[in-house]
Amino acid sequence: MSFFDKVRAELVDIIEWIDSSTDTMVYRFPRYMNEIKYGAKLTVRASQEAVFVNEGQMADIYVPGLYTLETQNMPILTTLKGWKYGFHSPFKAEVYFVNTKQFTNQKWGTKHTILLRDSEFGPIRIRAFGNFAIRVKDAKKFIIDIVGTNGSYTTDEIVEQLRNIVITQFSDKIGESKIPVLDMASNYNQLSSFIADKINSEFDELGIELTKFLIENISVPEEVEAELDKRSSIGILGNMNTYTQFQTANSIETAAANPGGLAGAGVGLGMGLGMGLGMGNQVSQAFKNVQMQENQNTSAGAPPPLPVETYYIATNGQQTGPFNEATLAQMVQTGAIKKDTLLWKQGMAEWTDASKIVELSSLFDITPPYIPS
Repeated sequence: MSFFDKVRAELVDIIEWIDSSTDTMVYRFPRYMNEIKYGAKLTVRASQEAVFVNEGQMADIYVPGLYTLETQNMPILTTLKGWKYGFHSPFKAEVYFVNTKQFTNQKWGTKHTILLRDSEFGPIRIRAFGNFAIRVKDAKKFIIDIVGTNGSYTTDEIVEQLRNIVITQFSDKIGESKIPVLDMASNYNQLSSFIADKINSEFDELGIELTKFLIENISVPEEVEAELDKRSSIGILGNMNTYTQFQTANSIETAAANPGGLAGAGVGLGMGLGMGLGMGNQVSQAFKNVQMQENQNTSAGAPPPLPVETYYIATNGQQTGPFNEATLAQMVQTGAIKKDTLLWKQGMAEWTDASKIVELSSLFDITPPYIPS
């Protein structure tokens, strides 16, 4: 510091701090050689406290207001200095301004999953994150235990430690709560209040107060979410048989669109429904259920088509066909089939003359109608 700066520092007797940052918790007022003149003006703004330190010992603490530094309003410092009869010369002391406002939106989150014993799912892992707000509750304790001799102290220097406390208490208390995982979302407020009470006791040891603690989200790993989604789908569909049919139908539809055909469907379906002989039986039963369902839907919508009789014809020792009855009638009219032409259909013991087959005999007994005069 130059000579003129030294003179200016001794002549300017206004001690104040205007905070231009958003994260400074403690600021030490700079004075040349820490000298303060008798009668200097001290301005402590709202959300501030000023702490005087003399030779490493805590002295007077000032709340928001305007002060003239004299012996009557510096009782502790007067005692430490031994000013029995007053003084009028500069004195040495360090002045720390402590920011007592709330520092909001301090993020917290679990670095690793927390293993819980859930009443419904058994052992399960969860993650959580949220935010919290703090403020300096005890300026003297905070300076002694945390700040020390630092000229400036920000939230970044302590938030990491506070996060560790938050996560430790959260992990401990979330297990004690015994709230099922599926019900946690509806109990965020209760959980936040319950955990905040436990955290505050540890923050208090640092001279800090936890003013707000919020849980934004509690989630399970992605693979567990996928299983929960499947379980929800089963619940919506009603039962396992219906779910199996649903999965089977989807696999068949996918296979039809793929070059692999049903062979690919078998692989996809096996992966979708599980592994092992038990699941193989379910897949087989699922195909049967789907076929039965389709048959029921067909019978409910319209009657099945009438059976069509088909015959084979023996011509010159060669078998031709099959032909339906309408085709056979045309062949009779053209002479391609005669009464002694051998025919056979499924269910007949041997080849038989066409005229001897009851269903076809009427094709040969054609009598022309009476010719009118």
